[in-house]
Amino acid sequence: MTQAANPFDSRRDQFLAGARACLPVAISVAAYGLVWGVLARGAGLTLTEAVLMSGLVFAGSAQFVALDLWTATPATLPIGPIVISALIVNLRYLLLTATLRPLYPKKGLWRSALSMYLVTDENWAMTVAAMQRGGGSVAFLMGGGVLAWISWMSTNLIGYGLGSAIDDPARWGLDFAFTATFLALLLGMWKGRSDLVPWLVAALAAILTSRLLDGSWHILVGGLAGSLVGAALETRKHVRQS
Repeated sequence: MTQAANPFDSRRDQFLAGARACLPVAISVAAYGLVWGVLARGAGLTLTEAVLMSGLVFAGSAQFVALDLWTATPATLPIGPIVISALIVNLRYLLLTATLRPLYPKKGLWRSALSMYLVTDENWAMTVAAMQRGGGSVAFLMGGGVLAWISWMSTNLIGYGLGSAIDDPARWGLDFAFTATFLALLLGMWKGRSDLVPWLVAALAAILTSRLLDGSWHILVGGLAGSLVGAALETRKHVRQS
């Protein structure tokens, strides 16, 4: 089990604790970062475009979606659909980052907002798990975020360099790295049977939405449905205990 940062540790210690907690998932991030670099080269992005997209966006799922829409010819590049698709895929961060509000002071809104750049699914999950154990801090969150950023950027570059040698990432099993990362995060957040109903509702809502709507709406709908059911069950539990 990963040891949570003690709230009385220095910021440096908390930062390093966050990086250590995210080390296993950083390895998975590296695997699908490698795949993204390979696919970026195959899609016709220049090295500068690949670096700028990863450095400015820093969101794996949105960047994979953007690659699906990318065209090698600038005149036919569907900028509007790419921006809208990335926005839809990343809407889940409205829900994720809201749960981090207790870590931040009431003042310094802009500094807090800028730090959201380094929030990923991976370090968010590790920080929330640490918060549930009485730990977690902004420094802990940033430690995992910086490690994920280094892992993502460096493997993007390596993958881009290997792009001509790896013609089919699926043949090497690298396409499963993205799914494996989220399965590992899910298991790490399991608290007991009470999680089962919200998770099943989220999964069913996402599956149903994916069959009815094109695009990535199923991510947002699944997250909202699971969150609402989880909140309702928690509220009923507290009412019964009071």
